[in-house]
Order: sequence, then structure tokens, then C-alpha cells
Amino acid sequence: MATSVINRRSEATLARGGTELTARMAGDMSSPVENSWTIFKEYHIDEDVGFALPYPLEDLPHPYDAWISIARNLPELIKNNQLRVEVEKLATLNIDGLRGHRAQRLAHLVLGYITMAYVWGQGDGDIRKILPSNIAVPYCKLSEKLGLPPILLYADCVLANWKKKDPNGPMTYENMDILFSFPGGDCGKGFFLVSLLVEIAAASAIKVIPSIFDAVQRKDSDTLQKALLEISSSLHKALEAFSQIHEYVDPNLFFNVLRIYLSGWKGNPLLSEGLLYEGVWDTPKKFAGGSAAQSSIFQCFDVLLGIQHSIGGVPADSAAEFLQEMRTYMPPAHHSFLLSLKSKPSVREFVLSEGNATLQEIYNKCVQAMVSLRNYHLQIVAKYIVIPARQQPQVEENLEEENRGTGGTNVMDFLKTVRSKTKNSLLKEE
Repeated sequence: MATSVINRRSEATLARGGTELTARMAGDMSSPVENSWTIFKEYHIDEDVGFALPYPLEDLPHPYDAWISIARNLPELIKNNQLRVEVEKLATLNIDGLRGHRAQRLAHLVLGYITMAYVWGQGDGDIRKILPSNIAVPYCKLSEKLGLPPILLYADCVLANWKKKDPNGPMTYENMDILFSFPGGDCGKGFFLVSLLVEIAAASAIKVIPSIFDAVQRKDSDTLQKALLEISSSLHKALEAFSQIHEYVDPNLFFNVLRIYLSGWKGNPLLSEGLLYEGVWDTPKKFAGGSAAQSSIFQCFDVLLGIQHSIGGVPADSAAEFLQEMRTYMPPAHHSFLLSLKSKPSVREFVLSEGNATLQEIYNKCVQAMVSLRNYHLQIVAKYIVIPARQQPQVEENLEEENRGTGGTNVMDFLKTVRSKTKNSLLKEE
């Protein structure tokens, strides 16, 4: 198997999916709201949790329970220096017994956790540059089947790593838990669940997307105003959910313990050549670690609102390049959905052409809500990465650490550029 095989399969899936969804969302759809969830479910978008995987499985069938056992006991195995020993004992399993999307997503999550733990060890500089074939081979085959890279992704640790304590209870932090943990106690639970709750809060706006395009096609400003207000409201709810991170995630634990396990091997000086997947590729491969840029929800609103990070479809800078690259780290159905949105009539151009001051004001509320979220993200990165890095004793070493996100980018520069492009999308008052 080679990278090109994965890419060709993913590209075919995306092209097919984008064409189908564009046709289904075309303007001849008589009842856009009524039909919207029928469309979205085909693209793994759920009415309640949006781009998150609804009700992930918690167990895999025998013999994959050996993977589950290691993943459930990662903190203890790492603490006792037994993690790598147990991983190296594993048999090389065939993935044919992983049937159904949810079972495959659970296995990808589990193998992602095991891989991160194996590579980074105790986060003490004892780094493994080779992933043994008994993990690498099934992991890469499964990744190819799912159209995902073989590394722990946002789609794994956030979107597919949750459960309700009381199945009939509310979707709140108090009633939720994660399926697997890294060292750092509840820090990982807080980080992953708050990220998930942000997704869920913003997802309530997805249902109005067909109405928006229908309104643009019919030149119905009143319907468009109502739909855009719904998006603005959902984005403000997402910001409220984001604020819970201060309550549930300790900055020092995040920076000094959890963060290394989310780091990838692209743009990372600790694994500058990448990771060798034994039995799969003859040379090391570079993949970015999990990043909020891999979230489909905010890229979805960027596309919908016409917030431009590229010029004529070509990335305008390194930030735009990174956003574009991160789409290949999303489930192919979600990437396909973003492509389909881009092919629809421009909401921004319609708002401009109408010359309707009220409509422009409401559109700007949506864009400003995106600016506020990106402002807040900058504040969080400062608190959880920049300040703890500056408190480390090895100043020179940590200057690079201070600026590098888990995705391998200069995180502050990236976020400031994205925020600036978002601000530039605000419509000027006539």
C-alpha cells in the first residue's frame, strides 16, 4: 500500500460525494428543511451532534479486544513502563472482522491512542521512530478503508471518543465521559469533551443550510435573515461551551503531560524525519497531529459565509495551506460536504447585491461571531501553550515549543492570520 493509493481512493469518494450532494441540495428541492437531515445523514452529519459520531461503540469483537484492553489501560501501562512491552506482544490482526462504520471508527480511535502512547512513551524524550508492523499494518489498512491518515485525529479523540453516563440524560459535561484516556487524569477528558460540546453547540445551525441556499436562489431576504440569525445564535452557544475549558482543563497538566500525546510527526523537530510504519512503507512518513483546524464545523461556516482564506481557490498563505491540508484529515464524507457547499451560490455575494442594510447587519453578526470564536481560541492558546512554555527552564528550547501547535504549525501566527482573514470578511457600512 502507498500514500497515492489512499489519496486516489479518497479523491474518488470526495468527487462522487460532492456531485451527489450538490444535486440533492439543488434549488429544485421543494422542502429544504424537511429534507435536510435525509441529505446530511448520507454525509455522516447527525441531527443532534453534527459532525460528531453519534453514540460511538465502546467495544470491539474478539480478537480485537486485545487492542481495547491496552487502550483502556494506557495511563497505568505507561506509568509502569509496560506499554511498549504489551504492544510488542500483540498479534498482527486482519481488519476484515471490523464491520460497519462505527466499529471501524472505534478501531481507528483505539489504534491512534496506542500509536501515540507507543511513540511518545512517558513524554520524557524516549521517543520511538518505528511503529512495529503488528500495529502499523492493520492501522494503515484500516486508515485506507476509512480514507483517513494513520495518526490520532480530531475525528478520533474528539468526535468519536465519547459516551453518555445516563443514556437518557442530557448532552452535558456532567453526563458525559470519554472512552479512552492518556496520562494527566481528567485533563484529557476536559479537553476532548469541551471540544465536543463546542461542536454540538455549533451543529444546531447546520439544519438551516438548505434553507439558506433555497432563499438565495429564490431571492428571499426574509427567510435568509431568519436562517442567518440561527447561525449567529448557534455560534454564540459554541463560544459559551468553549468557556468551560477553564473549569475542566488545567494549563500545566495540558502543556506538560497531555500535549505530547497529541503531537504528530510533521513539522515536529522531535521526529523531524517522520515515523516509519514498519511493514507498510520503506521510508518514514509525516503526518500532523490532532488540531482544531481538522474540525469540519468552522470550516463549514467559513465556506457558507464566504470567508476567504484562499485567492481563486489557491491558498493565499501558509495558514490557508494548512486549513486546506487539514481537510484531508477529516472523514471523507465531511470533506465532500465542504466541497459541495463551495459549489453553491455565494451567500455573501447575494447579501451584497441586495443592498439590504438589515440583511447585511445580520450577515455581519455571523462573521463577527466567527471572529469572537477565533479571538477566544487565541486566548486559550496563550493560556495553555504560550504561558506554560515561557515558564519552562530551557528558554531557547521552549521558544519553538511555545509557538508550535499539535498540528505542527506556528500556532499563534496561524490563528492570528485566520482571525484577520475572518475580520476582513465583515461587510463595510455604506
